[in-house]
Amino acid sequence: MVEGENLNEVVNLVTKTIISAADDSIPKSGLSFPKNRKPWWNKYCTDTNRDQRRAWNVFRRHPTSANQIAFQRAKSIARWARRKSERGYWIKFVSGINSSVTAKDMWDNVRRACGIYPEKRISCLRTNGQEVRNISEMVDVLAEAFSSICSASNYTEPFLTHKNRMERIKLRFQTTKHLSYNSDLTIFELHTALSVIKHTSPGPDEVTYSMLQHLSEHSLLNILYMFNRIWKEHVFPDCWKHAFIIPIPKPGKDPQDPLNYRPIALTSCMCKLFERIVNVRLVHILEKNEYISPFQSGFRKSRSTIDNLISLETDIRVAFLKRNHLVSIFFDIYKAYDRTWRYGIMKNLYDLGFRGHLPIFVQNFLKQRFFRVRLGNTFSNIFCQEEGVPQGCVLSVTLFVLAINPILSVIPQTVQKNLYVDDLHISCYARNMQLIERQLQTAINNIVEWSNKSGFTISAQKTIGIHFCKRPLHPDPELFLSGVPIRFQDNYKFLGIVFDKRLTFLPHIVSLRKRCLRSLNILRTLSNTSWGADRSCLLRVYRSIIRSMIDYGSVVYGSARPSYLKRLDYVHHQALRLCLGAFRTSPIPSLYAEAFEPSLSSRRDKLSLSYYFRILSNDKHPLRGTLLNGNNNRLFNARPSCIPHFGLRMRNILPDTFHGVKVHTTDFCGHPPWMENSISYINPFGNFTKSDSNNSVLISLFNQHRQFYQSYQPFFTDGSKSLNHVGCAFFTNGHIISYKLHSFTSVFSSEITAVYFALKYIDEHEIRKSILYTDSMSLLESLRSSSTRNPLIKEVKDFYRHLLSKGARILFSWVPSHVGITGNELADKSAKSATEFLTRPIVYADVRSAVNQWCHCQWQEKWNMETNNKLHVIKPVLSYWVTKLNRRCDVVLTRLRIGHTRLTHKYLLFAESPPTCSHCGDILTVKHILTDCVAVDRHRLRYFCSSSFDLSFLLGQIPHFNLFMYLKDIGVFHDI
Repeated sequence: MVEGENLNEVVNLVTKTIISAADDSIPKSGLSFPKNRKPWWNKYCTDTNRDQRRAWNVFRRHPTSANQIAFQRAKSIARWARRKSERGYWIKFVSGINSSVTAKDMWDNVRRACGIYPEKRISCLRTNGQEVRNISEMVDVLAEAFSSICSASNYTEPFLTHKNRMERIKLRFQTTKHLSYNSDLTIFELHTALSVIKHTSPGPDEVTYSMLQHLSEHSLLNILYMFNRIWKEHVFPDCWKHAFIIPIPKPGKDPQDPLNYRPIALTSCMCKLFERIVNVRLVHILEKNEYISPFQSGFRKSRSTIDNLISLETDIRVAFLKRNHLVSIFFDIYKAYDRTWRYGIMKNLYDLGFRGHLPIFVQNFLKQRFFRVRLGNTFSNIFCQEEGVPQGCVLSVTLFVLAINPILSVIPQTVQKNLYVDDLHISCYARNMQLIERQLQTAINNIVEWSNKSGFTISAQKTIGIHFCKRPLHPDPELFLSGVPIRFQDNYKFLGIVFDKRLTFLPHIVSLRKRCLRSLNILRTLSNTSWGADRSCLLRVYRSIIRSMIDYGSVVYGSARPSYLKRLDYVHHQALRLCLGAFRTSPIPSLYAEAFEPSLSSRRDKLSLSYYFRILSNDKHPLRGTLLNGNNNRLFNARPSCIPHFGLRMRNILPDTFHGVKVHTTDFCGHPPWMENSISYINPFGNFTKSDSNNSVLISLFNQHRQFYQSYQPFFTDGSKSLNHVGCAFFTNGHIISYKLHSFTSVFSSEITAVYFALKYIDEHEIRKSILYTDSMSLLESLRSSSTRNPLIKEVKDFYRHLLSKGARILFSWVPSHVGITGNELADKSAKSATEFLTRPIVYADVRSAVNQWCHCQWQEKWNMETNNKLHVIKPVLSYWVTKLNRRCDVVLTRLRIGHTRLTHKYLLFAESPPTCSHCGDILTVKHILTDCVAVDRHRLRYFCSSSFDLSFLLGQIPHFNLFMYLKDIGVFHDI
């Protein structure tokens, strides 16, 4: 099937075979659009609803008592089924949300759960002054608009002349050299690509990712064979060049303008699978050889928008310290993706030295791209995407980064620059404004000259400048972009953070507060529903939707005045009150403890320190030198009115235990993706598990295993971590080597360290055959995995390959711990008692865990000082308490724990006197109601079998099961 002469026919046949198999095993939905049913509605709801209607019809025709009871029973069952389905749907949805979910997405899901769907149909389009309402005409209008954006006619005349002249020069990528990235695609790469894909809608061929994931190994080998034919024969299938475009209206824009729709492209999943394999190879070569500028932060491992934001903030802080001006220019590239010059991409690949199958595949991938717009079941005619990177493709982002990368090389060294995909910013600071103008104007002219030769268009209207200066009434510089004056503003939103000219971050905090307060309405809505009002669900929604907005950029705007930052605390506290159902007068520390949610200032410290150490773990990060550079520290200390930059702020709050900690650098390039980088292991115990098997059985199995591998020298490795001690050790043939490690080191890292030194021992003593035993299954799985970024795992794998190249034979095996296997017991004992301290860098994951633990300890110390806090008596140790109660009972429990209820503290809201007990006249408190009032002792004896106990007995982590019955019996449940 995959050996046919014509590759286009082979691809079509493979696609047809997969679709045929899917048709035989997967039912298809109809073409008609169903009514907007609530997403939680399932077959059980339908069945119980049908039974209810039948019972009603019987009761209506024959109104007897028996039929009435039958109808009420059926109605109750149907109501229970709906509530259960609603609750299950919401829990499943909430458990899958993360910080990438926007408030709009959340509102859409809430409305869908209520059965409210927005109108998605396009009713009318306007083109050339005429209205188009026929759907078959509208799809062509949209397709023509999308095609016009990518047309070469949009380029300027000078660039078209340059383009035509350059494209006459043919790029010859053929080569006879053996380049490793041109090697055949492997089944290992195919499996890796299938394991990381996200399920998206299929393209025109209707093949989905799930179909490819469920193919047999034999079928995958056939697909791999087909992929390798495409790879080596330099033929790109015609069917993969076509895409369906789904037009999505841009928010806040006129829906009648066809240019105000965002084209969402659906391309072949089989093609995207191929692209993913090629893209991993391409990115590896680009990063390994440092072809991408270090100032480009977009779509790169261990890089983010925060890098560019911190870089700009640091430059401004230093400029203010030296009493200089700093001028920043933020460029806008018009339709950057859609107008990328394809020949320019290939020219960049050619100049970087790429030859052979990889660049030829990219070249064929970019040629002759076509699309059709789809609205429902109506399709437009076929249109061509003349220029630009193809929408909806895996390779597109990498190719765009390649196309725009040279822009950074034309900017002078005296000008700071940063790029996040296509968001370019340059800045320059000095005491003399004329010097700044000259430097920046030179950089702007170079950028314009480069854009005229690369096809990109810099929008003069949307390019904005800011003059950062603390001197009042100082004029802004005069800068020009293609003869048009650049507009200067007092503030500008750059990568989601609003920078103002005095760097107070007040405009950003005000804007952020407004957005968060609007999103609080989601919590208000959910807290009043039967299916969404659960503490854990509400807290997850808050953390994903609202707290994530506050977290973003907090390492940057966290340098603002404390009085400005306190404006965000109101949002945090209000959200926690909504999630918990706490009374309005509840103390703030109690809210934090009950929700197990720290203060925003504590969270900013944790995020900032984690980011600080993440930069230090990347030795190629452009900010690493800035953080370690202490040139301006003395000047900052001499001028305390100047807010220090990020690096100095972190060193000021860094705990003493973190000083001197060296972070292990991570090689993000790693092993070449076309070479398998996994280490297999042996499990001599088969299906026998430690928990279900007798120790003597496991020892017997191990002895049999050792008899089979008696020619291999055994090495038993282990790691240990206790409160104040971390150690690792290995044992072999009567020799024990053990080391004490830094207290930040995790158990996992100590296990890896033991394996590493065992391999080192093998190398030093030239042992030819050896087998390493460890009781850490997670370690063995990490060695078998090829996607781990742990630098210690990489060290072990590199050393392992080094030993194999020298002719050594090394095996890995799992053994259960603490079952009486002598070598494992000795290694464990030695790791726990190790005394020789080993100085080694600590991996970033371990340092980050130590930062989290330190922040938690700081919070616990503050909580320990709250001795008069009512909740502190019940919950002295901060931890997360899981409650599985209905919303009403959960709110009552929360208010009782905090000690502030409507019954006892409503008087504070109206400036009244404290309420007193109607039985004994004492001040009414939660403690009085639950433990002290003698008038209800008989109720306590009835429900709690005692009248003398403390509050933690009733309100602890697991509340007393009769608590709510007691409250109802004494008549205060509904007054809490």
